[in-house]
Amino acid sequence: MSNPELLILSALRVLVEVALLSLLAQGAVGLLSGARRQANPIYRLFQVVTRPVIRIARFVTPRAVIDRHIPFVAFFLLFWLWIFLAWAKRFLAA
Repeated sequence: MSNPELLILSALRVLVEVALLSLLAQGAVGLLSGARRQANPIYRLFQVVTRPVIRIARFVTPRAVIDRHIPFVAFFLLFWLWIFLAWAKRFLAA
């Protein structure tokens, strides 16, 4: 990768992928843990990883959106950002 723009896009895409997979894993562990999810150390680890993304999603969305729905909003924002970064990487590589 001699093109620095491609390197930056690839690094951003990896960060978005980590956040996306962490949100998915947090949801899966939350479903398996049930009501005691806050006592689960793995769930709390995923909470630490996904907290910045959740805060950004809360900042971007209006107050009418319920806090329970913010992780879904964060997931879809990250998903579309991941798609855009893939498109931009393909555009720069061509």
